[in-house]
Amino acid sequence: MGLLRRLRRARLAGRVLKRLRRAGLTDARYDTRAFQVGFTAPGDNVPTIIELGPLLVTSGRRKVAEYVAGLLLNPGLPQSWSDVKPLLRPVLRGATPGDPLRRPVLPFLAEFVVVDQPDTMTYVSAAQLAAWNVTADRAFEAARANLTGAVLQGRATEPTIVQFVDDGDAYWTSHLLLPHWLERLADQVGGVPVAFAPERGILLVTADGSDHLPGLFARAEQIFTASSRPITPMAYVSDENGCPQPYRAPSGPLHQTVRRAERVLALHEYARQTAHLPGAATLQLTGDDTAGWRAQAVWPRNEPTLLPAADEVLTGTVTHPWQSIARHLTQAPDVDPPRWQATHWPA
Repeated sequence: MGLLRRLRRARLAGRVLKRLRRAGLTDARYDTRAFQVGFTAPGDNVPTIIELGPLLVTSGRRKVAEYVAGLLLNPGLPQSWSDVKPLLRPVLRGATPGDPLRRPVLPFLAEFVVVDQPDTMTYVSAAQLAAWNVTADRAFEAARANLTGAVLQGRATEPTIVQFVDDGDAYWTSHLLLPHWLERLADQVGGVPVAFAPERGILLVTADGSDHLPGLFARAEQIFTASSRPITPMAYVSDENGCPQPYRAPSGPLHQTVRRAERVLALHEYARQTAHLPGAATLQLTGDDTAGWRAQAVWPRNEPTLLPAADEVLTGTVTHPWQSIARHLTQAPDVDPPRWQATHWPA
């Protein structure tokens, strides 16, 4: 990104922050990578996220003032279940700040419920469910029911790639959460569908066994690592119940490709956790397609630490298989992704 563009984005974010803080929202923060501003409205315990992209086209001071003023006229969520129910959407995410409603669905990923309004997206919390007098299951069910469930028309004559690009309302990556939705794309991709959701706005689907699949792993990782809104570099298929599950490659050329994608996601999510968890050890990727890809936790010598799940642990200059130090570890409570307390240096 060029210097001038970075400066323009920073100035815009600064004006939005200034307006929010004048309104008393002292916790408003700017996420540079995501180009978003988040704040917690009075009475809420989960953040509201403002996408700044729409303001780039007309970002004058008056426009920003009107935008934020309109937002603050009604900073809270609808007070009744009947009003909020049509606005609910499910989203597939990794770590999310605050304490929003969530349920695990895939390794390192969970399903959240958000309220989709024209200018903001707010994560739903358990406290809000209580105010609406509904259960978590009912909220998740309503959110999924609000997706279109659209399926492309036509039939592919050979394996191909279908790309869904989100216009802001389609929530294509969330469609992976709908039972049996992915498998219904078989005719459009020319085989058993394999899906990638590298970032919030892109869903890629191709056929298992096709020549396109290895290239899509590389493309998904590239999008994932470069995106300000990443989800996962991994591939997913439908299980016998029509629910998403990680793609498992048989022994062969794709085996290490799949293994790398799994570990790249783990590194990303543990890195986000490390940034705000005192005493957390780092995780790094090591190996190659020949020797095999491994996630390596780094245990600082003579320091108690919280180790992430890994294939191996580096202590000083010595590498230990995870299994060999398991007896030295105790799983830390209430930590997600999980970590293990390491206090005794292995002999």
